[in-house]
Amino acid sequence: MTTAETKTEEVKAPAAHKAPAAKKAAHRYIEAVGRRKTSTARVRITEAAKESVVVNDKDVPTYFPTLELQKIVIEAVEKSKVAGKFHISVHVIGGGIHSQAEALRHGLSRALVKFDEETRGRLKKLGFLKRDPRMKERRKFGLKKARKAPQWSKR
Repeated sequence: MTTAETKTEEVKAPAAHKAPAAKKAAHRYIEAVGRRKTSTARVRITEAAKESVVVNDKDVPTYFPTLELQKIVIEAVEKSKVAGKFHISVHVIGGGIHSQAEALRHGLSRALVKFDEETRGRLKKLGFLKRDPRMKERRKFGLKKARKAPQWSKR
């Protein structure tokens, strides 16, 4: 009898295990990472009835106060011309505010390409899929900054 009970428990367990996976499929999202200088943006897009963008649990105008930065953030969605509205959730760390905006645009562009492969050409031509590698050069020993030497005196 113990072996029969064990077998029925084993059969019931996988059926109960599959139910949460079905719920998870309904709330699918696409995730991508964007980088610029020392900023890293983890972007998640989910299809939704109304478009919204949340950056570090704040809305875009609160997190990025200037119109220029707000334009950089939304640029990828506008230029990709993807049909459909998205809820965009972003976690950004490191760097300055402008660098974070460009990292967000890079990550959002990557996520949109995963959603619709046809947008790749348009976004690539605009340069949104290229990671900007320019970073601050490290400070060297004996110098004040990366290349600035202390003042030299002949006498």
